Amino acid sequence: MSGAPRVAVFDYESGNVHSAVKALVAAGADAVLTRDRKEATEADGLLVPGVGAFQAVREALHAHGGDEIIDRRLAGGRPVLGICVGMQVLFAHGVERGHDAEGLGEWPGAVTELNAPVLPHMGWNTVEPGADSVLFRGIEQERFYFVHSYAAQSWELDVIPPFPQPVLTWSTYGDSFLAAVENGPLSATQFHPEKSGEAGIQLLRNWVGSLRG
Repeated sequence: MSGAPRVAVFDYESGNVHSAVKALVAAGADAVLTRDRKEATEADGLLVPGVGAFQAVREALHAHGGDEIIDRRLAGGRPVLGICVGMQVLFAHGVERGHDAEGLGEWPGAVTELNAPVLPHMGWNTVEPGADSVLFRGIEQERFYFVHSYAAQSWELDVIPPFPQPVLTWSTYGDSFLAAVENGPLSATQFHPEKSGEAGIQLLRNWVGSLRG
């Protein structure tokens, strides 16, 4: 797609990667599924999917150099979007069934099991976008599709001015949990925008549009 922002969907053998590519194309991106480190590092945007267990996703990312690619992009202010477990592994730790696994450490804190009577949290749910959200612009009242049993349930990063405060979006299933974070070039959603119908496409469209700037 001529003139469209180039988005690399990082293929490290985890996640619903083909549907993510299709959703990005529908959102106006020139999207490509790739394991090539140079392409993933230099694209206008990088999407990091993730499905399954925290530790398995973390290990697969490391095996394919994804942790280095994410670090390099963020050091250069180049946008990254994590989805589902691709969001969770950005935190310092993931605790699943009593096992504490190390995350990428881009954000402090732990991903822990939701306090809810029925798990996983599966289906459509509303969110509460933070003020000045770019991702949720125009879709603040929409529902999004979740499939997860774990989430970040607190925010521990202390950002000191003049750096802008992160935009936090919350949802509730049992207790409150982070549904999305927008923190400079690093954004993430706990839900699956590629499975969230037109609202999800619009969220991706908002993110892709931000890459032009």
